[in-house]
Amino acid sequence: MSNSFETRDRLTVGERDYTIHSLAKLGRLFDLSRLPYSLKILLENLLRNEDGVSVCKEHIEAVVQWDAKKEPDTEIAFMPARVVLQDFTGVPCVVDLAAMRDAVVKLGGDAKRINPLIPSELVIDHSVQVDVFGRPDALDANGKIEFERNKERYSFLRWGQKAFDNFKVVPPNTGIVHQVNLENLARVVMASEKDGAAWAYPDTVFGTDSHTTMINGLGVLGWGVGGIEAEAAMLGQPSSMLIPQVVGFRLSGKLPEGATATDLVLTVTQMLRKHSVVGKFVEFFGPGLDHLPLADRATIANMAPEYGATCGIFPIDDEALRYMRLTGREDDQIALVEAYAKAQGLWRDSSKEADYSSVLALDMSEVLPSLAGPKRPQDRVLLSDMKQNFRSNLGPLTANRDRASVQIADMAAEGGGTAVGNHEIDTKGHTLVDIHSEKVELHDGAVVIAAITSCTNTSNPAVMLGAGLLARNAIRRGLKVKPWVKTSLGPGSRVVTDYLERAGLMDDLEALGFHVVGYGCTTCIGNSGPLPVEVSAGIAQGDLVVASVLSGNRNFEGRVHAEVKMNYLASPPLVVAYALAGTVDRDLSTQSLGKDRNGDPVYLKDIWPSSKEIHDCIVNAIGPEMFKKNYADVFRGDQRWNSIESPDGAAYEWSDSTYIKHPPYFEGMTMEVAKIADIKGARVLGLFGDSITTDHISPAGSIKKDSPAGKYLQSKGVQPTDFNSYGSRRGNDDVMVRGTFANIRIKNLMLGGEEGGNTLHQPSGTKMSIYEAAMRYQEEKVPLVVVAGKEYGTGSSRDWAAKGTLLLGVKAVIAESFERIHRSNLVGMGVLPLQFADGDSVSSLGLKGDETFDITGLDDGGAKHAKVVARRDGGSKIEFIVKVLLLTPKEVEYFRHGGILHYVLRQLAKA
Repeated sequence: MSNSFETRDRLTVGERDYTIHSLAKLGRLFDLSRLPYSLKILLENLLRNEDGVSVCKEHIEAVVQWDAKKEPDTEIAFMPARVVLQDFTGVPCVVDLAAMRDAVVKLGGDAKRINPLIPSELVIDHSVQVDVFGRPDALDANGKIEFERNKERYSFLRWGQKAFDNFKVVPPNTGIVHQVNLENLARVVMASEKDGAAWAYPDTVFGTDSHTTMINGLGVLGWGVGGIEAEAAMLGQPSSMLIPQVVGFRLSGKLPEGATATDLVLTVTQMLRKHSVVGKFVEFFGPGLDHLPLADRATIANMAPEYGATCGIFPIDDEALRYMRLTGREDDQIALVEAYAKAQGLWRDSSKEADYSSVLALDMSEVLPSLAGPKRPQDRVLLSDMKQNFRSNLGPLTANRDRASVQIADMAAEGGGTAVGNHEIDTKGHTLVDIHSEKVELHDGAVVIAAITSCTNTSNPAVMLGAGLLARNAIRRGLKVKPWVKTSLGPGSRVVTDYLERAGLMDDLEALGFHVVGYGCTTCIGNSGPLPVEVSAGIAQGDLVVASVLSGNRNFEGRVHAEVKMNYLASPPLVVAYALAGTVDRDLSTQSLGKDRNGDPVYLKDIWPSSKEIHDCIVNAIGPEMFKKNYADVFRGDQRWNSIESPDGAAYEWSDSTYIKHPPYFEGMTMEVAKIADIKGARVLGLFGDSITTDHISPAGSIKKDSPAGKYLQSKGVQPTDFNSYGSRRGNDDVMVRGTFANIRIKNLMLGGEEGGNTLHQPSGTKMSIYEAAMRYQEEKVPLVVVAGKEYGTGSSRDWAAKGTLLLGVKAVIAESFERIHRSNLVGMGVLPLQFADGDSVSSLGLKGDETFDITGLDDGGAKHAKVVARRDGGSKIEFIVKVLLLTPKEVEYFRHGGILHYVLRQLAKA
């Protein structure tokens, strides 16, 4: 490795010496004090990886001379210290690595070269579903079902754990990947042996889940990437990126009584989304950090994808060290973190403020109780405005419902009786159902799912214990959860259960139906499980618009549950409160939750725990011994995990599995690299509007019996009861390609905005599923394009949103703007992202979707712009210019190879 600025130095911590690349030494040549914390980490990364090829002296100088106000235009190569995966995205990663072992042998290389070169840890957390709830045996019952459904996948992962070096698996029933990362896997400062010397350097991480950014709360720079980019990093390939702009977010004051970290993060998310931070780093600073616990920082960092940033990072300080002690990290590691951070200028210094591209400010004392919804996390709603928000959004959802026009009025007996919602809103917006031998009237606005779930909040003891205390206070007043509410508690780690039990609050939560249903992502990713049959039938009979309230970070259309059209994000205490109220058609700031044993109304303020109560509970209930106990054998697993049989050997023995299948990406691959050709005669597979998320594109949730994927599984002898979810079948491309663009809420403008994954085949004009149309186009040898509006590909960093697009035969996606990760994933799979010129759009250009597209002037990837000619069958044509979003020379090279994995494979085959 090169050392152009002679920054190699020694750091002594206790009795051990470490080699480092000293930023202090570099600081003698350049003024680094003005650089944001996150850019100093990028700078160290370049110093340590300078090789004269991927990283050169000029790259280091570009970061040193960073101009805060300048638009990013300089490419650098970033190499993370480690990779963390979850099982939905991790399984296809391991499938690809197994296929690459086969392919590299065919190309004349050594299979053993396909092996992670950096620590890579996979946490199985996305497979548990809420099939059983509200019962003491829910955890065990759901776990049993989970293992029965996923035995083939788990066997494959156990093979991977044995076959690959530097690859470890955290078994099911342990926790959510981001919380396990925060509580245990993160090193904050790495220590490793290289060339006979001990090296120390910042812990940086790529994760195959967009909420990897949660670890930014602990001072660790990392963000979500697609599985493709993660695999490349695992194989030693740096990631190309532009030196980013960094937005500073100044926090002052402290949260007022009654406000939670969830309310804070929803406020921050709304502010940053409005400011527009897509593709930028966000860095938090200011005196407010003195009053902001690590768990609250992690809550804010977690939702960086929701506010659109690459990361949302906090610096290392005493609070970070306190958290490391609390979570049972070793004293030697904590000492290394402190010494390294202070020596490198990475320690928070409140007396100095870095240069930022722009600065936002928030006085946390002004934060008010909030939710977000009903379909986007950035759409914050004050608690006091919830009733009006529900009613405002109800109209469009019931516009097609045959109903009489009636006056909206409040419930006659507030909090009384068994009716939920407003029975005067709509003559068709209600129905009578029989639940547990009790007849209840179900209305629009009924909360049918109340879920304490997701990494965002279950890692935060303040809101989790707050939920338990609110449950205790509610029980003492005689309140009960409404019978139509499906309740669930999905802790992010077993530590949560331990401290709830120690605080004596688990019994209270269970008394309200919030039994532990599993340790993993549940409702937040759509693993909410079926609604009770009676409730489901009532929704269908009354054509009801019902709601969920969850402590998650995602509430996109169709995500939480197919039958639930309104979804609100909320703090865990508010989840409990809405379960008690049973409806979102109520102002909980002024209207009661219900009546106590004496018939008196009980208001939210009557049972809301004070900040002191919560703080005292945290102090008395949580200690390092809990973390040490629960993470002592984190990779071992339970009896179910260890009883699963798995094959041995360096090469995987592929079988006729509907879960794990050899992918087709490398079929017929040679060592020859093709040129990037223009696209001629392409048809439009889908014409979409704004905010098409990866939830809309990538297969997710349950598999419908009559869907292309359902029909395929049945042809393979799989019964509908055994379909499992799309997420669990990401290792089988035959299933996944059939579910791409099949979301029940996606609207193809070629069909006038009709919901569902259908399209019009051209020129026949025949309506069919997108998959069926794509296969017909492939038979006709017709290339395809997708055309869309703004914010295309927002949401989770699902590599299948790109993989499925490729396998459908799509050559290019033309959109007004792209989400960062999805754009990168498209490039990584060999699908060309193109952006309309400013002011151009589907509507302004008059595109209908029945045109044929010629895309010319790509110049083998060298062009920054290309020409598009859209021809109609009658001979008329529309011409426009698009931006070619191959942003770096490295991306152009990847694209020439057909994708990043093909590039890596050819490099390793040569070695």
